[in-house]
Amino acid sequence: MAEDLYIDKGSKEEKYRALLPQLKNLIDGEDDLIANLANVSAALNETFHFFWVGFYRVQGEELVLGPFQGPIACTRIRRGRGVCGTAWAKADTLIVPDVDVFPGHIACSSLSRSEIVVPLIRKDENEVWGVLDIDSENLNSFDEIDARFLEEVCSWL
Repeated sequence: MAEDLYIDKGSKEEKYRALLPQLKNLIDGEDDLIANLANVSAALNETFHFFWVGFYRVQGEELVLGPFQGPIACTRIRRGRGVCGTAWAKADTLIVPDVDVFPGHIACSSLSRSEIVVPLIRKDENEVWGVLDIDSENLNSFDEIDARFLEEVCSWL
């Protein structure tokens, strides 16, 4: 993949369908994890203009901030805390339509209104090694379409 993305205007699903093959080609050609996390967060942000897109990696009993696009973020999140820590503990994608009603939500920014977190799972060990976290400034920004396509991307990492 070149340094440019080619995404037509269209529905959310059409944008994912255009983006995913480009991301797959980019990831397949690179074996450095940090480079791949950085490019995936940048591509998702460039395509969808989310408020915040980034990764946290498991280090001991905490998630530690990795590559991201957006304003500064929480650096460490404990297992089971907030949306990210809960998705890690449950090893399941969480879609939060309104972060203000999520018990224990960690507000890295008061501008974040909705969120989706997708765990990164080592298939051979069935172990979560990180999460993809995406925040929106709008309520109800994420749905099963996002979950399906983002889970596919995360399975490649």
